[in-house]
Amino acid sequence: MSNEVRVRYAPSPTGNLHIGNARTALFNYLYARNAGGKFIIRVEDTDAKRNVAGGEESQLNYLKWLGIEWDEGADVGGEYGPYRQMERLDIYNKYVDELLERDLAYKCYMTEDELEAEREAQINRGEAPKYSGAHSDLTDEQIKEFEAEGREPSIRIRVPKHYTYEFNDIVRDKISFESSDFGDWVIVKKNGTPTYNFAVAIDDHLMGISHVLRGEEHISNTPKQLMVYEAFDWEAPKFGHMTLILNENRKKLSKRDEHILQFIEQYKNLGYLPEALFNFITLLGWSPVGEEEIFTQDKLIEIFDAERLSTSPAIFDPAKLKWMNNQYIKASSLERVVDLALPHLIEAGRVSEEMSEEAREWTHELISLYHEQMSYGAEIVELTDLFFKKEIQYDEDALDVLKGEQVPEVLEAFKGKLAELDEWTPENIKAQIKATQKETGHKGKKLFMPIRVATTGQTHGPELPNAIRLLGLETVTIRLNDALKQIQD
Repeated sequence: MSNEVRVRYAPSPTGNLHIGNARTALFNYLYARNAGGKFIIRVEDTDAKRNVAGGEESQLNYLKWLGIEWDEGADVGGEYGPYRQMERLDIYNKYVDELLERDLAYKCYMTEDELEAEREAQINRGEAPKYSGAHSDLTDEQIKEFEAEGREPSIRIRVPKHYTYEFNDIVRDKISFESSDFGDWVIVKKNGTPTYNFAVAIDDHLMGISHVLRGEEHISNTPKQLMVYEAFDWEAPKFGHMTLILNENRKKLSKRDEHILQFIEQYKNLGYLPEALFNFITLLGWSPVGEEEIFTQDKLIEIFDAERLSTSPAIFDPAKLKWMNNQYIKASSLERVVDLALPHLIEAGRVSEEMSEEAREWTHELISLYHEQMSYGAEIVELTDLFFKKEIQYDEDALDVLKGEQVPEVLEAFKGKLAELDEWTPENIKAQIKATQKETGHKGKKLFMPIRVATTGQTHGPELPNAIRLLGLETVTIRLNDALKQIQD
């Protein structure tokens, strides 16, 4: 094996890109880029029953959206292809034949019913279920009888006796398994397709993979893959198994857990920024030196060190992701924030897709009011709700503000000042608030809060003169009158 760092992400085309899979791809990408090595995408599509139409394309599209690029793959080519397993069957067959010839593998004709009966019997005896080796030494006559019955064989590798499989994991240090824990396992199914552990070991060797970074659920696969490496006298790559991602209740992140959005597509559709997700996912099970948490992709490539992969489970904190995305939104141009938010206003029916130039300018200004506050694009619909309501429903805090004895005087005076305006600008509206202060003698919260509550229905919000300007004189006047009527009633 050469000294070049070569790593891979090997998705199955079974659906959209999950957060956990994205993390695997991202860590491999960072590792390769930091070391000046190669990052390869290999599609593991041998499980035809689970494959979905468009699954491969979806996975690759969302990896690209996150900012991950690869050096080799089915879509970009490379000297180690094909990069889809179903296009590599002839390659696997060659190695299967070699194992059969060397008697390191054999054909097993046991039916599913027979295998299940064997498993049940073992469980009833209090044993860990594993293949017994019942067909490991069939005679030619037995084989002919089974084939005459029309039985299709699977092919099993012979697991060495009394052997310890040991490897130094990049994350977890020394890990070992006893061969006695395994029965002879299937390397080729009855339908002729190779199993995961066999195919992946062949592919990793032939593609020169030097390091395998993956989730801890693959730890139990590692000894089987080492068996394949040793059967062919190949050098195994270095393995690193990342810890689980847990939810806030410290339970394993499950695809059935709808409390947390778990697919990259969902975050893209909500208006999250790819660089924020890239940054956030990198910190799920890896930590940089120091306290800083916001990094550019180039900086993460520069500082990534696999030795700093955590040995403790990562906690997926949606609130932290929202905070981090807000940091990136605040640092983005208004044009980019408009691109994130506008589609959601259109989808909600708040504005028209075919709007006039005046309406477009108004909408851009509306979005700009929340540039600093917005955590993700879709949030603009809720944030701007006050601009699209015909009637305001005051909450308890707002009603408390309107109970102030000075409120009728302030609102009447402010309404009169607005009616005197020749030009409807934030600067002029701000001046009329000051003029209301001068006329009534009320200032601070006693002045601003009644005006804010009466015009917006909220006790907190964007810059008040800007909000009033976008609401328009007619709407503001109606709301002031409604507030005064509610006070009087």
